[in-house]
Amino acid sequence: MPKIIFHSNRTYNIQDSDLSPKPSKKSLPDWFTSASRNWFPEDSSSQSFKACPALIDAFLAGYVLRTPCDIMMVKEKRSNDSLHIETFRQVTEQGYEDFCGARPDMVGFPKPPGFDKHFHWYPNWMPGLEEGYSALYVHPLNRFDLPFFTISGIIDNDKMDTPGLMPFFLKEDFEGLIPKGTPYVQIIPFKREEWDSEQKMCSHKEILERHEYQ
Repeated sequence: MPKIIFHSNRTYNIQDSDLSPKPSKKSLPDWFTSASRNWFPEDSSSQSFKACPALIDAFLAGYVLRTPCDIMMVKEKRSNDSLHIETFRQVTEQGYEDFCGARPDMVGFPKPPGFDKHFHWYPNWMPGLEEGYSALYVHPLNRFDLPFFTISGIIDNDKMDTPGLMPFFLKEDFEGLIPKGTPYVQIIPFKREEWDSEQKMCSHKEILERHEYQ
């Protein structure tokens, strides 16, 4: 079985081991765990989103990193003659200042709809993988309730296990607290392989038979 080893040089991780990397299945949001499998409890055929295997597997894939401290996003307004500038800054607890920071916009990179200001995470953990494995870094899947959106990337973590800056966008007009323990990135390891592809047309009957067989 392949093994993943998370590395860190942040001393605060020793003091708070509860926020060490965990399998994604241990960081499910309350709104998902409390949801019913049926839209109507008395009707077992009225299955909700919680009964979808594809959706569940997305929530369970890989590992989640969580914020090691509270982060307060503060809006500031500055005036210079006729120029009015609105900026955001992050305020973290003492000792965590390097975890999150503002950064210039990525010129030419489209912003997700509804998101604006540009920041970065400096991850407090980084995975090391066995030879031939890489990791997909994505915003926690289906977590549209979070006030930020982490940009996706792939790293060959069998060759590199030191952290780098991880960009994210802040939701427009969001001002307030990102609590300690908030998932900020989902890490999904995968084996690097060459793939071939082909196309095959099927009849509706064949599709149904395949579905029933599985």
